[in-house]
Amino acid sequence: MPWSCCSRHSLPVGERTVLMGIVNLSPDSFSGDGVATKEDAIARALQLIDEGADILDLGGESTRPGSLPISVDEEMRRVLPVVEELLSRGVPVPLSIDTYKPLVARRVLEAGACVINDIFGLRQPEMAEVLAERGACVVVMHMQGTPQTMQQNPHYDDCVAEIAQFLKDQTHLAIAKGISRERIIVDPGIGFGKTVDHNLEILRRLPEIKALGFPVLVGPSRKSFIGKILNIPNPQERIWGTAAAVAVAISRGADIIRVHDVAEMKQVATVVDALSRSAPLVTPEQS
Repeated sequence: MPWSCCSRHSLPVGERTVLMGIVNLSPDSFSGDGVATKEDAIARALQLIDEGADILDLGGESTRPGSLPISVDEEMRRVLPVVEELLSRGVPVPLSIDTYKPLVARRVLEAGACVINDIFGLRQPEMAEVLAERGACVVVMHMQGTPQTMQQNPHYDDCVAEIAQFLKDQTHLAIAKGISRERIIVDPGIGFGKTVDHNLEILRRLPEIKALGFPVLVGPSRKSFIGKILNIPNPQERIWGTAAAVAVAISRGADIIRVHDVAEMKQVATVVDALSRSAPLVTPEQS
C-alpha cells in the first residue's frame, strides 16, 4: 500500500522507485543548476513534476564540499516564498526541504512542507523535537564532518558498517524523541565525507543499509565520484554515469532516488523496476 509521508500525500514506496526532483535555490550549487529568482524556481519545480517527480526537494543552502553556511534569515528568504507559492498553486506532490536548521524546518513545516531532508542526520539540537511536534517525515542522512571539512581525507575502518551504525543510532534517537517510525527515511550520504571508493562500496553494499528496515534514499546524481571515474569535470555532463549509479542503487534496494534529471532517470527507474520487481509492468501485447 502507498507510504504516507504526511496527512496530505502518500508515495508508492515499495511499489516502484520514487523520484525526488532537486530544486536548488542557492546560486553556488555544485551541479550548476541553481535558480536565481522565485519565478525560475517555480518554473523548475513545475518542469520536474511534468517530467515525473514524485516529490520535490528544495534547498536554499549549498552543501558542496568546502561551502560555507548561510544564516537562517537568508535561507528562509530563498526557500519560504517558493514553498508558499507552490502550495498556493496546489502542486500535486509533497515538498521536501533540504535543511539542517531547526528554525528553518519549523517555519517551512508550518507553511505546509511535508519532509525535512537533514544532511546532519538529526545531530543539530532541537531538530528531532521540531519534527516530532509537527508530525513531519525526515530523511536521516549520514555525513562525516561538515560541508566545509567532509572531503578533507575522509577515513573509515569499515565505511558501510559505520554508516549503518550511525543511521541505526539516529533513527533510534528519532523514535525516542517522538518521530513515528513510519515517518523515517535513511540516506547513506553519497558524496558527503566519502572518497570514490567509499561511494562505490556504499552502492555495492546497499542491502546492508536496507536491512535497517527503513525506506532508503540514495542521491548519486551528477556527483564528483562519477566525474572522477569518467574524467568528466562538468557535472551537467554526467547524466549517463548517473544513470548507471541509479540503476545499481535501485537494483540493490533503494526506494527513493534524488536526481536532477528526472525525465531521464524516470526511464532508468521504470526499466529497472520492470526487471527487479515481481509485478509485470507491460502486457505480452505491449512487449
